[in-house]
Amino acid sequence: MAPTRLALLVLFSSAINLGCRTSENGKNSMSALQQLVSPAVSESQAPNLFAAADGKIYLSWIETLAENRHALKFSTMEKNGWSKAKMIAQGDNWFVNWADFPSLRVLTDGTLVAHWLARSGAEKYAYDVNIAFSSDDGNSWGTPIVPHADGTPTEHGFVSLLPWEKDRVLAVWLDGRDHWYKRQNDAEESAEHGLTSLRSAIVDMSGNLYNEAELDDRVCDCCQTGAGITPAGAIVAYRNRSENENRDIAIVRFENGQWSKSETLFNDGWEINGCPVNGPSVATHGSEVAIAWYTEANDTSKVKVSFSRDGGKTFGEPLRVDDGDPMGRVSVILLANNDAVVCWMETIDANAEVRIRRIRPSGSAGQSITVTPTNATRASGFPRMVHNDNELVFAWTKLSDEQNVHTAKMQVRAVQ
Repeated sequence: MAPTRLALLVLFSSAINLGCRTSENGKNSMSALQQLVSPAVSESQAPNLFAAADGKIYLSWIETLAENRHALKFSTMEKNGWSKAKMIAQGDNWFVNWADFPSLRVLTDGTLVAHWLARSGAEKYAYDVNIAFSSDDGNSWGTPIVPHADGTPTEHGFVSLLPWEKDRVLAVWLDGRDHWYKRQNDAEESAEHGLTSLRSAIVDMSGNLYNEAELDDRVCDCCQTGAGITPAGAIVAYRNRSENENRDIAIVRFENGQWSKSETLFNDGWEINGCPVNGPSVATHGSEVAIAWYTEANDTSKVKVSFSRDGGKTFGEPLRVDDGDPMGRVSVILLANNDAVVCWMETIDANAEVRIRRIRPSGSAGQSITVTPTNATRASGFPRMVHNDNELVFAWTKLSDEQNVHTAKMQVRAVQ
């Protein structure tokens, strides 16, 4: 979507100064934030959050059971804190990675669906997407389903799941099958010379696959995907990859039974010969859409957000969110009044902080609030955020002697 085609729904005001920090930042967050006792035990990581249509919040995470053996567990937010953890799956052949993490979703009929990654070969990045359903509130889970039928021992990950019709889920993932085909067709070629694609399929509880599709045949290899539902259908955001290594954010939409062509969300012009491992986040509320992302175009690190009022057909001029030195790792939600709250990691000396900022579609912005100090290394993973009524809920991986999943909540009114 070239800039000349954008409907400028949001005017960016240079008078908004998003590059400043205040000494009250941490003080404000400490008074507003309520720590929650995490249901995850020690040696836990890769938290993810989901707010169901009925308002219930689900937390999922990975626990290390023994060397090379892991479990995916989940818990729900109750009146007095998190419920007792339930097991989704466990295995000794999983692909566990700081950036490519599992998820849990709730379908329109109340069925739970989760995904995780299982190794499919001896190579480092040979792994498959596994999807399982539960029709009894997570007490038991069906046999895992693989949504891709290529059978190649290559990367299949960075998944977005969207509740679809009744017992069906839309799965979108990054797919490395072209790496395998390249290597098989030319013994002199390395698998690294193949291209990663963006693919999708609709999966039901019986393991049937529908509408299998290639959405883009050339995308960034290891950035998270983001997705949301609007009245018109689905919208997916991802980091694209042009022939000259421009890696800006692109979108595709599923409407009237088919996928649209890929369109660039905004031409940042970030050319980088490698994957930044920093994907976009999508939030929807009716026809309102917000997409947040990270870029280092022109050697300047920025976190941006852009709004759409027509289900993602057009987007406004991006608004800068960060405080001047971000690492990215973004998450975004839309409140009931369609204000966005963006979560990201900001570099602080040799470490980092998880921060949030409220951005209004009009372009005005609130002060940034520090949720928690964190580690700047990869092992700290990606902080997650959802909201329920008037509360924001956060989850992140804290590094000390061990990795531990921590959680907290904050009243929306504290985010001015």
